[in-house]
Amino acid sequence: MNPLRAPALAALAGFSLMPALRTHAAPDVIWFDVPAAQFTESCPLGNGRLGAMMFGGVSDERIVLNETGMWSGGPQDADRPDAAAALPEIRRLLLAGRNAEAERLVNASFTCAGKGSGFGAGANVPYGCYQVLGNLWLHFPAPAGDASVRNYRRELDLAEAVARVTYEQGGVRFTREAFVSAPDEAIVLRLAADRPGRLSFDLRLDRPERATTTADGTDGLRLSGQLNNGTDGRGVRFAARVRALARGGTVRADAGRLEVRGADEVTLLVTAATDIRTFAGRRSDDPDKMAADDLARAAAKPYAALRDAHVADYRRWFDRVSLRLGPPNPAQEALPTPERLRAFHAGAPDPGLPALFFDFGRYLLISSSRPGGLPANLQGLWAEEIQTPWNGDWHLNINVQMNYWPAEVCGLGDLAQPLFALIASLQAPGARTARDYYAAPGWVAHVITNPWGFTAPGESATWGSTTTGSAWLCTHLWDHYLYTGDRKFLTWAYPIMKGSAEFYSHLLIAEPAHGWLVTAPSNSPENSFHLPDGTVCHICLGATADMQLLRSLFGACIDAAQTLGVDEAFRDELAARRARLAPTQIGPDGRVMEWLENYREVDPHHRHTAHLWGLFPGDELSPRATPALAAAARRTLDARGDAGTGWGLAFKLCLWARLGDGNRAFRLLRQQLTPAVADGPRTHWTGGTYPNLFDSGPPFQIDGNFGGTAGIAEMLLQSEPGEIDLLPALPEAWPEGEVRGLRARGDFEVDEAWRQGRLQAATIRSLGGNATRVRYVGQTSEINARPGEVVHLDFASGP
Repeated sequence: MNPLRAPALAALAGFSLMPALRTHAAPDVIWFDVPAAQFTESCPLGNGRLGAMMFGGVSDERIVLNETGMWSGGPQDADRPDAAAALPEIRRLLLAGRNAEAERLVNASFTCAGKGSGFGAGANVPYGCYQVLGNLWLHFPAPAGDASVRNYRRELDLAEAVARVTYEQGGVRFTREAFVSAPDEAIVLRLAADRPGRLSFDLRLDRPERATTTADGTDGLRLSGQLNNGTDGRGVRFAARVRALARGGTVRADAGRLEVRGADEVTLLVTAATDIRTFAGRRSDDPDKMAADDLARAAAKPYAALRDAHVADYRRWFDRVSLRLGPPNPAQEALPTPERLRAFHAGAPDPGLPALFFDFGRYLLISSSRPGGLPANLQGLWAEEIQTPWNGDWHLNINVQMNYWPAEVCGLGDLAQPLFALIASLQAPGARTARDYYAAPGWVAHVITNPWGFTAPGESATWGSTTTGSAWLCTHLWDHYLYTGDRKFLTWAYPIMKGSAEFYSHLLIAEPAHGWLVTAPSNSPENSFHLPDGTVCHICLGATADMQLLRSLFGACIDAAQTLGVDEAFRDELAARRARLAPTQIGPDGRVMEWLENYREVDPHHRHTAHLWGLFPGDELSPRATPALAAAARRTLDARGDAGTGWGLAFKLCLWARLGDGNRAFRLLRQQLTPAVADGPRTHWTGGTYPNLFDSGPPFQIDGNFGGTAGIAEMLLQSEPGEIDLLPALPEAWPEGEVRGLRARGDFEVDEAWRQGRLQAATIRSLGGNATRVRYVGQTSEINARPGEVVHLDFASGP
C-alpha cells in the first residue's frame, strides 16, 4: 500500500486542525410548533439522577418528574438452590440431540425461583420496576378577551441542555425555560411574561399511587411516599419538594396546591431523593430532609447563577465532540422536527438530521448517566408509568450494553462508570447463581438485572436462559482500558473479568462431533429454531454468540493478565480452552450459522442478530482479516432484512458500518429515522423514531438512540488496538462534513474534515503516547507520537 503523503508524517506539537473548544455550526435544536400531546413528543431533561419531561401546554402544562432511585421491589434470593442437580440431565439430553426434552427440563428446574421479573410486569413483585416519581401540573387561566395563541414555539437546545416554550396570548409574550442542574441537584423552571403582573397559575404535585402531597410553608409543596417491595409493601421511600419564588404578585399554598397570582416572573425549583440502597451508594437515610436541603441550597442562588452553573457543567461533556454533515439544507432545517422527520423519510436530502440525531444520543447519555449514579436503563431515566415497559430495567443480552456503545468513541468514557459499578455489584449475587445452577466457581449473570442484584435465569427458557450476559458486560471493562490505557482502572477491573472467565471456563463441555468446547445449556438471545421433526426449540449447545463472546472475554483476560504481569498459569489455561472453542461457522447457504447445528430458523427476520456479535461490537470478523466470514455476515444481514425494532435497526447500522458499506449503513439510519406510529398496543416489531427523536422499540426504548449515535460514529471512525481507520464507511449522502473529538483505541483523539466524498485533513492527538497505524482507502502510515503530540494528516492534494 502507498504510504500517506509526506506532510502527513510531521508531528506538530500543539497543532490542532480544529479548536479544542467545540463549536456547533448549525443549531442543535429539536423544536415543535405545538405542545406535546403525549410522552414521546415532550422534551427530556436530566442530570443523571433527576429527570423531567416538559410537555409545553398553554393552558395546562405537564412536567413528568423522575429520580433514578424510584425502584419498587427489593433484595431477594431468586436462585433455585437445587438447580445444579438438573444440569447433568439437561446436558445429557442436549448431547443426545433431544433439545425439546432438555428445554422442558430447563423450564421445570432451571429458571428463577418465585415470580421472577413478572414476565416484564414486575411493579408489584420482589423483582420490582423503575417508576415515575410524579407529575408537576401548571394550570394557566385564559386571559380576558382574545385567548388565541400566536407564535408558539417549543424547543430543546442540545448545546445547553435547556428546554424553552414561548408564545403570545392576550397581547402578552410568555416564556418558560427549564433545565435539570447537576451542580445544584434541582429541576429549575423559570416562567416570565413581558408585561408586569400577567403571570398567574395554579400548581399541583402528584403521583398516580402510594404518595401524599401537603403544603410546605406558604410557597411550596411536599410529596412523599413509599414504593411496594413485593413482600410487605415497605420498599424505597421517596420525597419531592417544589418551591415557587416569585417576583411581584403573590404565592399561596392551599389544599395541596400553590396559587400564583399577578407575578412578573416565577422560578420553580423541584428537588427529590430516595433512600434506595444500591451498588451506587445510598442516596439518603432521610429522603425528605435531603430534598429539603437541596431545595434550600438552590433557592439561595439567583436564577442566572443556577443557569450558568448548569450550562458550564453540561458543556464540559457535550463540547468534547461536534459533528457537521453537509451540504446543509436550510429548508429542511427550518421545519419543526416532526415535519423534518417525515420529509427525511420521504427522501428529502437533510444531512443535518442525522447529525442532530447523533448529538441527541450524546445529550441523552450525559443526561441519564453520571459518575456515582445508576446506569442508564431501558428508558434512560425517563418514565411516565408505574409499570414501565419491560420494568425499565437493565437487559444484558444487548440493551444496556448498547446504551454505552457511544460512550468511549464519543469521549464520554467516564460516563460509563455507573455501568462499571453495576458490573462489579453483580459479582457476589452472580457467584451464588454460579454455584446454585452450575456448581461452578466465578460469577454469572443471565438476561435481566435490577438494582437488587438479580442474576438468576429468567422465567422461561424462550428468553431467560442466555448465560453470557456477564461475559458481554465484561467486554466493556476491557474496551475502556483499550481506549484509555488506564492501568489503575485495569487493575480494578481485571479481577471482575477473571471471575467471569473462571465461570465460563468451568461451564464448557466438549460437543461430540468435533470435540469443540461449547456452553451448555445455551441459546441465541430470544430466537428459536426448528428441530428436524419440526419442533420449535430455543435451548441448544454452544450458540454462535456465546462462542464469540467467550473468545473475546478469554482473550481480554489473557491480555490483561499479561499487561499486569499476573496469573501466568491461568493465562495458559484460558489460552488452551480458547483454542478449543467452537468456531464461527458458515452454513451451506453462505450465511453465518447462528447455532452449532444448521437449524432452520422459525423467524428468518428475527430482531436479534446476536451471531454477528463478532463483527460488532466484537472484532473477530472483519473484511480485511476474515473476508470469507465478512462475506457470510453480509449474506446474513441481507437475509435478515432491513426492518426491525429500533434497537435492532441501530445494531444493523453498526454492523453494516463495520463491513465498510456506508451506503447500506445510511439506508439503515434512514430506516431508523422513520416516523414512529403513536404509542399504543404493539402489534409488530417495527421500530422508528418518535417526534421528540426518542427511539421506538416499540414502545420507547432508549437503546436505539444510543446505538444510532454509535453507528454514525462507526461510519466515520473505526479503531482496534494499533490501528485507526479514517472515514471507513462514508455514505454518498454525506459528501462533505467534519467531525471533531472522536476517540480511538490506543488513547487517541481524532478530527476529520472531508469534501466531495474525500478526506481532506485529519488530526490525530496522541493522549497516551502509543504507536498506531492510520489507514485511509488503501493508504497507511505509522504514527508514534509522544503524549500530547499531534499529527496532522494532509489529504487535500490527493493520494
